[in-house]
Amino acid sequence: MKKIHSILIVALIVAVSCQTAKETTPTITNIESPAAKGSQEPNLFTDKKGNVYLSWVEKKEKKATLSFSKLENGKWSSPQIISEGDNWFLNWADFPSIAVNEDWMAAHWLQKRNKGTYDYDVRISLSSNDGKDWGESFIPHTDGVSAEHGFVSMMPLDENRMIATWLDGRYTKGDGQESADGHSMGGGPMTLRAAIFDKSGEILEEWELDNRVCDCCQTSVTMTDNGPVVVYRNRSEEEIRDMYIVRYVNGAWTAPQIIHADNWEIAGCPVNGPSIISSGQNTAVAWFTASGGLPTVKLALSNDAGATFSAPIIVSEEITSGRVGATMLPDQSVLISYMETKNETAQIMLAQYNQKGELLQKIEVAQSSSARSSGFPILTSNKEDVYISWTEIGETSMVRTAKVNL
Repeated sequence: MKKIHSILIVALIVAVSCQTAKETTPTITNIESPAAKGSQEPNLFTDKKGNVYLSWVEKKEKKATLSFSKLENGKWSSPQIISEGDNWFLNWADFPSIAVNEDWMAAHWLQKRNKGTYDYDVRISLSSNDGKDWGESFIPHTDGVSAEHGFVSMMPLDENRMIATWLDGRYTKGDGQESADGHSMGGGPMTLRAAIFDKSGEILEEWELDNRVCDCCQTSVTMTDNGPVVVYRNRSEEEIRDMYIVRYVNGAWTAPQIIHADNWEIAGCPVNGPSIISSGQNTAVAWFTASGGLPTVKLALSNDAGATFSAPIIVSEEITSGRVGATMLPDQSVLISYMETKNETAQIMLAQYNQKGELLQKIEVAQSSSARSSGFPILTSNKEDVYISWTEIGETSMVRTAKVNL
């Protein structure tokens, strides 16, 4: 009888364990998009209160419209227009964004100058009434040069200030030629710059962070316990384009520091930037490289606010096209988004790692396309809730969003 009783207890434990595992299986719940058909270039932002915002672009004929929506009770609010224009620079990899502070908001887009097709400025507009009204836009870079300025990242510093970082082409003006991606060729190098602005739109400080960087890869910024840090793709004289970091420590920016020597030598810009996320001292950077001809997504972890990093973890290789995103959950695990192509379609993937660098799980979020027009999947988290947005393409494009329950 005791033996039978023991067997029943073991069976019950196994049954409960299986049920628990089943209950914690990740699920993806699509959220009806607030964007219309023809929408593209989504971006997500989570503020300190845990509110999630979505911005996107819609283009009709020659006019582009930047709108946003706030997630309320699991649904997106009615869209509100931030700005419209018929002279914007729209690019599948260089998209507008929104950032939300305590009681004010900032949004950016790229606006062309009259002198050249690929000469454009970063424009930032502010709102102090929950996005109902937006002020006249201002330019964070003070060079006044008709050149490329883009790949912006924005983030609050405190309740009165935000930081923006961008690629700055003031020294790139050469013979007027453009590459196949529509970027300037000739002249001097692209630089990385940053500025702090307040809720009135006043530029308080501006810096050059690196005097030679890759021309058209995204930047990424996060706040650590020690201050803001920025990651980006560098460019050496020998055309090595690896990931670098600069940190704002004790009132000054550190010298550019390599995160890992992939030694990816490439004569053109891969248009595939990094993503950084932090919580306290814990910091994680995800990026794409094709060093040695092997497409790879990598992850490096830091427990000292980006001063040093672990050896990189291979998240995906061979079948990946990169386009990475990153977020950090309350348990300090890191979630990475990226794209893979296993057949004619592309897969938007998530991979979760703990602080030891151990893989916890991988899941497929959605089917997409490897075409440039499908853009970059955007990832954010709100406590235990994870949200992702991407552009679905077909007869027309459409911004999609989903909640991921891990």
